[in-house]
Amino acid sequence: MLNEKQLAHFKQQLEKMKEEAEDNINQYLKKQDQSSSDYEGELSSVSDHPGDLGTVQHEREKEQTLYEQSKERLMDINDALDRIENGTYGISEKSGDPIPLERLEAMPAARFNVNEAEEERK
Repeated sequence: MLNEKQLAHFKQQLEKMKEEAEDNINQYLKKQDQSSSDYEGELSSVSDHPGDLGTVQHEREKEQTLYEQSKERLMDINDALDRIENGTYGISEKSGDPIPLERLEAMPAARFNVNEAEEERK
């Protein structure tokens, strides 16, 4: 079981991670608003060179992937903060065993022990 000092440490880490994820999401949304307004004055969204269109599409897909990852990360962080509040942080959701401190240091939003997480991925 984690003591109050350890819980405060992890809560602080999670809140910092939450801010970063929210910033990433907000930057993506802001960029989407800007790019949609960039095309309003254009007669066509087709660039002069076909390669440019592929590059733009690739960048949009990459940004969309990063946005989705940030949303998932934010959900995991919020879940971890909820577990701190309800007293279940640091306890595996699968087995009920304590999650090692080293794992929580590496991955503060961890829900499972390493072995259980590997089983979940299979």
